[in-house]
Amino acid sequence: MRRISWMLAMVLVLSALLAACGKKDAAAVVKDLNEVVGEMESYQGAGVMTLHTGDTPQQYKVEVWHQKPSYYRIALTNAKKDVTQIVLRNDEGVFVLTPSQNKSFRFQSNWPDNQGQVYLYETLIRSITGDTTRQFADEKESYVFDVAANYNTHALVRQKIWLNKSDYAPKQVEVSDSNANVVVDVKFDSFKFGTEFEKDAFDMQRNMTAATKEGGQTGTDSGVTPAEQTGNESGKEPANPQTAPEPDGAVTDGQTGVGGDTEQQGTEGAATGQEGEEPTLAEPEGADSFGVIQPTYAPEGVQLKDDQILEEAGDYSVMLRYEGTYNYTIFEARPQDRAVSLAPSRVLDLGFTLGMVSGDALQTLTWTTDGIEYRITSADLPDNEMVRIATSMQEESGK
Repeated sequence: MRRISWMLAMVLVLSALLAACGKKDAAAVVKDLNEVVGEMESYQGAGVMTLHTGDTPQQYKVEVWHQKPSYYRIALTNAKKDVTQIVLRNDEGVFVLTPSQNKSFRFQSNWPDNQGQVYLYETLIRSITGDTTRQFADEKESYVFDVAANYNTHALVRQKIWLNKSDYAPKQVEVSDSNANVVVDVKFDSFKFGTEFEKDAFDMQRNMTAATKEGGQTGTDSGVTPAEQTGNESGKEPANPQTAPEPDGAVTDGQTGVGGDTEQQGTEGAATGQEGEEPTLAEPEGADSFGVIQPTYAPEGVQLKDDQILEEAGDYSVMLRYEGTYNYTIFEARPQDRAVSLAPSRVLDLGFTLGMVSGDALQTLTWTTDGIEYRITSADLPDNEMVRIATSMQEESGK
């Protein structure tokens, strides 16, 4: 009896010591995470995202800004090509900007509310709190959660999320497929809650012009910076440079392309122009031949049927046709001056940028990289296969 009492006392002492050291279980951490998200006003993070979807891993520098209620700025820089695209959300809509080419595309979309993003804090926390079968590990400096992936694609199944113990900031994310292969890996170099941004930090025109002020440089040196902690009240205003938000349900998803001249019209011209048309896209410099860019990935049972170089009226474009398990066509071209009908669409996250999916029975995925517009059209190709094909084309050059 005396031995049992002694052992019980030791267990109680150890429990007290662990409690004093702040050791938490999964339930306690999840409770804290809900409070963090509920009280969060803004954050700024930076790191490296690696996509393992092709023959060789592709790395992108990622910089993420968020300001309540719904402002986002994500700068994605191709580490190999040193080309930056900025995904921006403000009251005017969602934009994909390529400052180095003075190009912007506007979507009417509720992104990212309707889909997860591996580099967004809210998405990671929703994955943790929403999975009742979550697995939890307490490491030396991190809390680690293994939960279901929720990225609107069947190709991504599980994800591991490392959170800093001190403030619950994300440190690393690994997203895996059904074979436990890591498909996407994000490692954060820095992450800070409560960042105070300049008033126009999420303004489309500011982001387009600031990136080219220093000799055309882009990326995290874009010149759009968080507000300095100088006590200047004007620098502490929440970023709200836009006009009043559009009424819920008043618009359908669509895309507006803007580009060309230095004094570009911006999206106001798109909003006030004729319904159903986009502004014309000015011809980029170097609109000559870019060869034939072939994806390094094709779904199992699919083969290239033929490819054609189309040169009509001075325009250069390429068409590749694939057949087999799935049948689809890839079209490549440098955008020329033209008016394009504005079709209902939805946003698809490609990892390195956002794409637009339009059509119903016959769907077309459209995105732009390095001045080249790509379109994949198919009646039976799933979204996850479109993403893998698009990703495999990013490191390829024309042949």
